Amino acid sequence: MEKVIVAEANTSPSSSEPRIICRVCQKQFSQYTCPQCNSRYCSLQCYKRHSLRCTESFMRENVMEELKQVQPDDETKRKMVDILKRFHSEEEMNSEDDGGETMLSEEIIQKVLSGEEIKLEDLSPEEIKHFRRTIASGELSKLIEPWTPWWRKPSARSISLSPEGCQLVKPLDVQSSTVTISEIPVGPESPLQPLKQLMHGEPSPLLTVHVIDVLYSYCFTLRLYNGDWYSDPLSASTMAFSMSKVLGDVGRPETVTEALAACIEETCSPIYKQAGGFSFAIGLIDDVICLLSLGTHALICCLCDFQRLFQAGERMLKSENINKTERNKTTQKLRSAERKVYFLMCWVHEQPAETWSTLADFVKVEKASLSQLDLGGESLKAETKRMSKPNALIHEV
Repeated sequence: MEKVIVAEANTSPSSSEPRIICRVCQKQFSQYTCPQCNSRYCSLQCYKRHSLRCTESFMRENVMEELKQVQPDDETKRKMVDILKRFHSEEEMNSEDDGGETMLSEEIIQKVLSGEEIKLEDLSPEEIKHFRRTIASGELSKLIEPWTPWWRKPSARSISLSPEGCQLVKPLDVQSSTVTISEIPVGPESPLQPLKQLMHGEPSPLLTVHVIDVLYSYCFTLRLYNGDWYSDPLSASTMAFSMSKVLGDVGRPETVTEALAACIEETCSPIYKQAGGFSFAIGLIDDVICLLSLGTHALICCLCDFQRLFQAGERMLKSENINKTERNKTTQKLRSAERKVYFLMCWVHEQPAETWSTLADFVKVEKASLSQLDLGGESLKAETKRMSKPNALIHEV
């Protein structure tokens, strides 16, 4: 096809190259080239008009290619932002005849199409609002490959730690601030301390209940982050606080029923209504049962992963632009949660192996009772209080 080239009359040496007229409208100088067919165009409207099949194919191929490469590492956030912009560009192209305005500005879309990096800060307040609304609606979930929890993989049944509760092989040349991502979370790098060095007297018998609360919070957080808390550990830590009564310092459940009921109630609260509600909460109890069934070494790796989350959250907090009072308050919460998780880790290490299979069976019984409720709000809270029996767990385990 013949290209129309027009040279400007007065050009400086730095701009002496000829300029090409837009192939679509034949009115404006072209500024962009289609990555799929190399056609020259001047604007978003002309890009849409030049070949709908071409644009749809290109956008879909790039979305799928990006999705295949997404891994929960330090680059995940940037890659996902790029995927989402491409997805929205495709959606706007498919609805070009609707006569409505595009969600993203032409400047942002052109940056995306040319391969430039896009940050959330580049979006206008209206674009950010629309973006968050799209996430909340679940519209983007079809682009994300379902995550299989590590505790449900066959390799989770063969976790081995040293007699001191630490890794059998220590990693070399790994900085403490670096988050290592693997199929199964690794255990502690150093031997766990004996409980007698961490406290005076005997540990509380309610620790068996508290570990249920903490495990549920861990599974909840990883499920909502699709296995990737590394991209935003500070927000993930905040989510864990809101779910766990023990880590959030808002309660001390005394029975398994009380602990699970509080977790279910929080999961079904309006703030997490998009997560899946009651059925999602019951599924999380299955996750807790699965972790308990894996035994001591898997539980230590789980708690160690949780500890690393709070450590990473504290590091991220240092770079946040917030007032000193709020920073100190959040730092104290993170450090308190980290200490509690470490203490639980040491306590788990010293418990007999049969403790966890017995506890898993007990949680199964409680799950069967709670599954029949399917009540909301105050009704669930009142019913579980009626079902709870003080010290019931202590007699069972």
